[in-house]
Amino acid sequence: MSWKQTITVFEALDSAHVSGETIKEIFAPYQEVTVSVQTVTGEEGSTDFVKIVIPGKNGKSTGGTAPTFGIIGRLGGIGARPSRIGMVSDADGAIAAIASALKLADMQTKGDVLAGDVIISTHICPNAPTQPHEPVDFMGSPVDILTMNRYEVIPEMEAILSIDTTKGNRIINHKGIAISPTVKEGYILRISEDLLRIMEMTTGQLPVTFPITMQDITPYGNDLFHINSILQPAVATDAPVVGVAITAQTAVPGCGTGASHESDIALAVKFAVEVAKEFTNGVTTFYDEAEYAHILSRYGSMKRLQTMGNVAGE
Repeated sequence: MSWKQTITVFEALDSAHVSGETIKEIFAPYQEVTVSVQTVTGEEGSTDFVKIVIPGKNGKSTGGTAPTFGIIGRLGGIGARPSRIGMVSDADGAIAAIASALKLADMQTKGDVLAGDVIISTHICPNAPTQPHEPVDFMGSPVDILTMNRYEVIPEMEAILSIDTTKGNRIINHKGIAISPTVKEGYILRISEDLLRIMEMTTGQLPVTFPITMQDITPYGNDLFHINSILQPAVATDAPVVGVAITAQTAVPGCGTGASHESDIALAVKFAVEVAKEFTNGVTTFYDEAEYAHILSRYGSMKRLQTMGNVAGE
């Protein structure tokens, strides 16, 4: 069950006064869990970056050898105050990531400790700006994507689930969650069979996936269309990244309020926790290493797509 953790985090974040310190307070009872908060100021305000480390029994943070798993809650902001009152749809990624951490922390107190470390990162901003986007407006952020990646993409993460509200489009016509193909070093790889299996198990339904384009895996700021920022962590790491989209049947603006659905967020939490269990135990993989090596041998590196590329006119 992940409902309790989802509701706890949902209520904590649904406030004009929420900050990174709020998250610290939630995890205060869990002595093994480390929470760090760093406030960063940008051109349009500030936000609190939060990093939560759930140590594994054979985790590398304590000298072990088990793989380290990463969960990133990607968003512009959890609120658009003062123009909109309340928590916005864009907050779903932060709620899901923090609730995943809370579920893992609860599991530890009951004796269920994962093999490897899990690192969860996101940011907390209750008064982020908005920005125009088709077909519906996006949430903006007080800081740019490069800054987000600097604080949220932790070098120790060996595989990453990037959870993001992905409702402002006409591409995914499904209410619930959907996963992307694996993205690694500029390549869009096949969808992981392991992740499809886990999705079937945790949702009790056939797996739902969503298409991504070459544009989507390039950095923001290059004047190309992006479905949203769900795969922006992939431009800042060599680790494989999979997007977990929290979705709707209709196009919902990221800055819309009253548009978050606890059941869908809880599904994302359950999926992320199960992937964390299997990945840190060496059971689940995000991509076929032999096939990836074969791709590289035939076609070479695609890391150029992780950069801004040529400047227009050059």
